[in-house]
Amino acid sequence: MDVKRIGSQPSGKGPADYFTGTVRVDPLFQAPTPARVVGASVTFEPGARTAWHTHPLGQTLIVTAGCGLAQRWGGPIEQIRPGDVVWFPPGEKHWHGATSTTAMTHIAIQEQLDGKAVEWLEHVSDEQYRD
Repeated sequence: MDVKRIGSQPSGKGPADYFTGTVRVDPLFQAPTPARVVGASVTFEPGARTAWHTHPLGQTLIVTAGCGLAQRWGGPIEQIRPGDVVWFPPGEKHWHGATSTTAMTHIAIQEQLDGKAVEWLEHVSDEQYRD
């Protein structure tokens, strides 16, 4: 058994290559091999969001606070709130983040395939974000 104590892992700033705006990433867990699951709590300040990206084995988001937005490529922007669980299938291009006026925190859970859990793509433009 391994217990990760709250506050035992340092917070990190979401890198500008992968995020727009102010984003804080708090690692929660990374299961040891042969397990492949990793999880983090991610907080987006108002207007902050991920770049477009995909996950080789999919991603689950559990919204814990605030009000956010999520969109899959070619689909409508969906509003997401605390208690909502969002699933993106493997390879589905998508983004997620806060609304323009409200911060949002979610727990992001994904599995690694050959050591990789995400493929980052282009940034979400202001025009795409406002749609």
